[in-house]
Amino acid sequence: MPASAVTPASAPTPAPFAVVGNPGNRRVALFQDAVRAAGLPEARVVPWRDVLTGRAVFRTGECVRIDSPGEDPEVERLLRGAADTTRVEGTGRWYRRFTEAVHAVAEGVRSAGGTLTCDPAELAVLFDKRLCHGVLAAAGTPVPASPTSGPGAVRAPVRGWEEVRAVLALPGYRRAFVKLAHGSSASGVLAVETGAGGRIRATTSVERAPSGALHNSLRLRRYEDERVIGAIVNALAPDGLHIERWLPKASQRGRSADLRVVVIGGRATHAVVRTAAGPLTNLHLGGARGDLDAVIAAVAEAGGRWEADALAVCERAADAFPRTLCVGVDLLPALGWRSFAVGEVNAFGDLLPRLTGLPGSTAEGQDTYAAQVAAVRQEQHAHAPARP
Repeated sequence: MPASAVTPASAPTPAPFAVVGNPGNRRVALFQDAVRAAGLPEARVVPWRDVLTGRAVFRTGECVRIDSPGEDPEVERLLRGAADTTRVEGTGRWYRRFTEAVHAVAEGVRSAGGTLTCDPAELAVLFDKRLCHGVLAAAGTPVPASPTSGPGAVRAPVRGWEEVRAVLALPGYRRAFVKLAHGSSASGVLAVETGAGGRIRATTSVERAPSGALHNSLRLRRYEDERVIGAIVNALAPDGLHIERWLPKASQRGRSADLRVVVIGGRATHAVVRTAAGPLTNLHLGGARGDLDAVIAAVAEAGGRWEADALAVCERAADAFPRTLCVGVDLLPALGWRSFAVGEVNAFGDLLPRLTGLPGSTAEGQDTYAAQVAAVRQEQHAHAPARP
């Protein structure tokens, strides 16, 4: 792993782990399992509630992992201003509070002489799709075309449906994804298609209540009334929007397919294929795991190389965030499996229970959490002072 991914600690190795997370959450539980399996003391849990209320304390020499603050109503209220975890609106406020909190964690950890497995400035970019897309594009990583990419888009945000409609009229944007700039897990994403005669359709997990409030749903919906679609976009626009050209994706067994590839310490270690009948392949929205061996074979049949043409794209994307130990890359295969683009890079993209590492990788036989624990221990060992 890159030496910059985990800053060397002054404490003797192995440094104790701590995790900023929600106690009892499945993410924290999986990380604890990995720590115990490595023969290490259980990680100390620093609750997100304590971080957000100024009560968090960090100890000397700890190696601190920052995990997702999701799935806790009180934490959601502190971040978003509303306890209803199904609400879509409020991501702009969430982003401001989250990034402030992450910087506070970083200051507390560093003041205590500890280390972080991520970088607060990089997290701020990863959680703004406009900034992340711009960083990837500038680094030469293939990404879908976008008119809302980079810092300029943040300074001149999309203000509502009329501006989105104007983008849809541009060449190549007849089909596009409209995303919340700070969304995750497909929250607030609309896959929009336009056609002759002004026809329009949006596929999304957003459920619009009679009051106009927007809620996340586990069931995808299709809206074909432009007034309703416009109302949804107008409600989301104050939080920031990102628009990307809809790239036609390869298929597996008649279903559109993409991949989540986990990169740990700069190397692609885990991959899962996601397939769906529609444009959104997220597993919690009805997507299904596909056949990775079949993907590798399809790439070879198309004249490509799995490691050099697919995994290398993911590692190039992760290289843009050298001080963050682990990211999850959404890899979009083009029709025919001949080329790939990066849809998103996720800071908390490692929740893939029971998935073990790619054969031949540094994480073979390990899940994503065990692989991260091993990478941190290896880094700590490399920087340990020589014994007399």
